[in-house]
Amino acid sequence: QVQPVESGGGLVQAGGALRLSCAASGRTFENYDMGWFRQAPGKEREFVASIKWLGSVTAYADSLKGRFTISRDNAKNTVYLQMNSLKTEDTAVYYCAAKFWATSSWAYWGQGTAVSVSS
Repeated sequence: QVQPVESGGGLVQAGGALRLSCAASGRTFENYDMGWFRQAPGKEREFVASIKWLGSVTAYADSLKGRFTISRDNAKNTVYLQMNSLKTEDTAVYYCAAKFWATSSWAYWGQGTAVSVSS
């Protein structure tokens, strides 16, 4: 199994950029699909992006395509979320999640990192 730990959140002005990182412990990181989710104040947690264990297949929430990019470095057991052209509505706690490639449920979650976008 893996344990994700997020970092890189903070305060940024609208139009700016941030890169979130998620370091996952475990010796078999490359066997896990990785994902980013977010939860804004008063809202449900929502899917942001995911990347398959092989690293070549990604998926994004439709509303975020073109602004957010997910990537992974299996040698570093790390997945990244590059967020560009940030908007105030991107303010949320961002969570990293992992699931074994053959399963459908996101079983492992980090504690989250807060992103606040000011106008």
